[in-house]
Amino acid sequence: MRGAKSAKWVAGAAIIALAATACGGGNDDAEKGKGGDKGAVNADGIFSVEVGEPQNPLQPANTMESNGSIVTDSIFSQLVDYDPAGKLEMINAESVDTKDSKLWTVKLKKDWKFHDGTPVTAESYIKAWNWAANVKNNQTNASWFGDIKGFSDVHPDDAKAKPKSDAMSGLKKVDDYTFTIELNSPLPYFSYKLGYTVFSPLPESFYADPKAAGEKPVGNGAYKFVSWDHKKQIKVVRNDDYKGADKAMNGGVVFKNYTTLETAYEDLKSGNVDVLRQIGPKDLPVYRADLGDRAVDKAYSAIQTIAVAFYTDQWKKIDPKVLQGLSMGIDRDTITKTVLQGTREPATGWVAKGVLGFQKDAAGDVTKFDPAKAKKLIKDGGGVPGNKISIQFNADGGHKEWVEAVCNSIKQSTGVACVTDSKADFQADTNARDGKQVKSLYRSGWVLDYPVNANFISDLFRTGAAGNQGDFSNKGLDAEIKKADSAASLDDSVAAYQKIEKELVNYMPSIPLWYYKVNAGYSEKVQNVDYAQDGDPILTKIEVKK
Repeated sequence: MRGAKSAKWVAGAAIIALAATACGGGNDDAEKGKGGDKGAVNADGIFSVEVGEPQNPLQPANTMESNGSIVTDSIFSQLVDYDPAGKLEMINAESVDTKDSKLWTVKLKKDWKFHDGTPVTAESYIKAWNWAANVKNNQTNASWFGDIKGFSDVHPDDAKAKPKSDAMSGLKKVDDYTFTIELNSPLPYFSYKLGYTVFSPLPESFYADPKAAGEKPVGNGAYKFVSWDHKKQIKVVRNDDYKGADKAMNGGVVFKNYTTLETAYEDLKSGNVDVLRQIGPKDLPVYRADLGDRAVDKAYSAIQTIAVAFYTDQWKKIDPKVLQGLSMGIDRDTITKTVLQGTREPATGWVAKGVLGFQKDAAGDVTKFDPAKAKKLIKDGGGVPGNKISIQFNADGGHKEWVEAVCNSIKQSTGVACVTDSKADFQADTNARDGKQVKSLYRSGWVLDYPVNANFISDLFRTGAAGNQGDFSNKGLDAEIKKADSAASLDDSVAAYQKIEKELVNYMPSIPLWYYKVNAGYSEKVQNVDYAQDGDPILTKIEVKK
């Protein structure tokens, strides 16, 4: 859905790139995403990127989808990021230290300012996190603060209950540029989580009218907000006072709204948009020939799955064997080779490639196509209630063709009726998920927020996690996750999550489909175009030709 803006694991990505070359047929430049002629650069040049309409106002804690996150990530910077080896880099933080993984001390760089000229201080973080965590403010990603001591006081389990406090007791200011974070229990990878957008600071001006601030955000990042013409475009310009190392090498960005990838691709070819994030299935067979060195074919850390609306009557008491059977009724190899033109790799587990703790074949046999075993598992599990399923998807994301193919595969191999359930755009799709209106199953792509396997397990399948939109819940799994989070070291925690991933087959919280790749392209107007581990173009590095 969304992710850290520049997370990269070079070793993993290199391995993946070699595999992609073998099956994708792209040339070396296309694999790197840096092809095209080099030309003289206009440092103030502005370029455009294809997006859809963000689901929510542009508040850092209220953005959990890729159309909004690419914009908020351009406007806000966080305490940390990751270097190409996956090691933490300090961004707005001078240091983030701990001796026990429970009490963390953050020291800030002192010369950072928000776009309105006010300083970024310890209070800018403490107040922002307390506001975002407070149940009264109804922020989509509030649960991300659940590790911090006192979260339950500002965010009771009952969303209608009155919070006991407006502040989490675990956040304490030491001085203007130092604060401490006390967690409920040790969490070895907590510093990695601090690179996610939800942990952004907010300026004092935000609190006068948070809703209006979401329409006209004031951040501390590499770009400053200019305007938002809903369902048409969002404009940002370079922040010349930005103190981070990733200063923009261009004058700004126009995020252009498209309702279909096919329309965006036609606009790319005619020079009306400069950078695409994805090519639709219809154009995958021709885009390399059309774009040449400007075609991009590169792996990134994301996975496509079919998620289950466990809150529906159909699935609330389902035997996991039924979902195992549906999974084995999907011919991933054929669909990825034909409908998706070899641009995806069948998944064998729930954690995306390139992430710390990735392991092959974590799901065992259930991701293998086996119609006979699929039928038996569905029968042994008591069958699919109603013997019919539907798969919800957003029509603006290039999903129609493969969802139809998955449905056909299930119907032919298992005899279970399957229909597609199209929503007009990603906003309508995510609103239906948030509103618990999914009728049966839904497609659910997930891109890393931080490069650790916990992000693909705890943040998706833990009871009450923000990404757990299907309401999966299992006390045994929650206990295992809690144990993994309390491990003595990052390595121990990653190992514990690897063990959990192998146990997920017994729960089937979702059906893994395939690992994502960036299949995209860019216009002749721009150069130095590359894509980060979260699949988004690295906006600050793009150069506009004269």
